[in-house]
Amino acid sequence: MKLSILDQSPISVGKTAHEAIQATMDLAVVADKWGYTRYWLAEHHSSRTLADASPEILLAAISSRTKNIRIGSGGVMLSHYSPLKVAEIFRMLEALAPNRVDMGLGRAPGSDQIASFALQPGPNTYPIEKYPQQVHDLMRYLNETFPDDHPFSHLRAMPVAPNWPVPWLLSSSMGSVGIAAKLGLPLSFAHFISQDGGPEYVKWYRDNFEPSKWFDKPRVNIGISAITADTSERAHDLATCRHVMRLMRDKGQEMKGVPSVEEIKSMNFNKTDEEFIEHQRTKSIEGDPKTVKEKIRNLADQYETDDVIVLTITHDYAERQRSYELLAKEFNLNGEGRTENTMKKVEPQGTK
Repeated sequence: MKLSILDQSPISVGKTAHEAIQATMDLAVVADKWGYTRYWLAEHHSSRTLADASPEILLAAISSRTKNIRIGSGGVMLSHYSPLKVAEIFRMLEALAPNRVDMGLGRAPGSDQIASFALQPGPNTYPIEKYPQQVHDLMRYLNETFPDDHPFSHLRAMPVAPNWPVPWLLSSSMGSVGIAAKLGLPLSFAHFISQDGGPEYVKWYRDNFEPSKWFDKPRVNIGISAITADTSERAHDLATCRHVMRLMRDKGQEMKGVPSVEEIKSMNFNKTDEEFIEHQRTKSIEGDPKTVKEKIRNLADQYETDDVIVLTITHDYAERQRSYELLAKEFNLNGEGRTENTMKKVEPQGTK
């Protein structure tokens, strides 16, 4: 089993964004030692609870503090950016951390509608229906395979490196599943966002995968929400931190960070609130290490994958780190699959 980490750099109540980013850096260092396969960073904008709006910058910092773990985005919201710029960012990351960079791409805004509008570059804004073309162009920049008669054929994404970052298309619905299958690219399915129909979507992707210039067979990983602790009771309490954070956000009362277990116990919830929290609990995996391991394996079997990325959010950064440490020990991680640049070599068309 390949076990990895998705870090949204959560800000805890009473903590600062600086402390949240430092916690991300610290977790990446120990995850490297514990044998996790990947360390992915998410992109969120205009959020009081999630600190990382620029995963590409934070990944560069993490690259200098880690040695073996794959680093990447989970993901960069491509709809906000030009394919050339994203290609150059990830080529630079590949130069900093050779053969251990993943390029997870998403089409969701990673923000509300106002922030999404403010992020747009002006008259060259990409409508969402252009997302598949953005992905295709990005791959052409990375592999220098624009046709000779294409207006961008003379452009070169810099810096040039012998290998390319491995692309993954992020999805929580059929939309990007179809794009990944059509373009022949790996798929990362966000089970922690959408559980309904996930295994069926992934099966459709495999059945309809069209081999591309870059990949000759489908590849799948899944993102899940999970937390463990020394006791199932403590894991239950810690998991509630994220559930309440989401409750308050959905009620339009976003808190200034992830609440603590103690703070939650002093809060009053009505019946609707309690039902929401329990529903959120069904979307995550929580319990003692043995229970969590069994549930993760069962879920991976449903998706027919051995590649799982775990999102864990707690108020206390040390308890989040402890959860990942317990998982690493329970799964007996050894870093298997860290070097996996399996993209097919594509010769450039014409002279650049």
